Amino acid sequence: MNEFELEIKKLVIKTLNLEDITPEEIDSEERLFVDGLGLDSIDALELGVAIQKTYGIKINAKNEDLKDHFASVRSLAQFITSERKEMDA
Repeated sequence: MNEFELEIKKLVIKTLNLEDITPEEIDSEERLFVDGLGLDSIDALELGVAIQKTYGIKINAKNEDLKDHFASVRSLAQFITSERKEMDA
């Protein structure tokens, strides 16, 4: 398992108080919202705030690709990595 994806899984569990699931039980490609893990829009807001605080990136709610970025743990990892590279450039 990718270390960064594992870190994000732990962040999701901690942020959303998902006590009945372990990071290993979350597939990196599994959908986070509705189907799959079953998160909702309030979870998305909480997770977005946690990601911004943890990784120091800005998330623009008007970004048309935001839904795709939050689709799975893997897409979140790619988004965060990309945003951090842009900040360092």
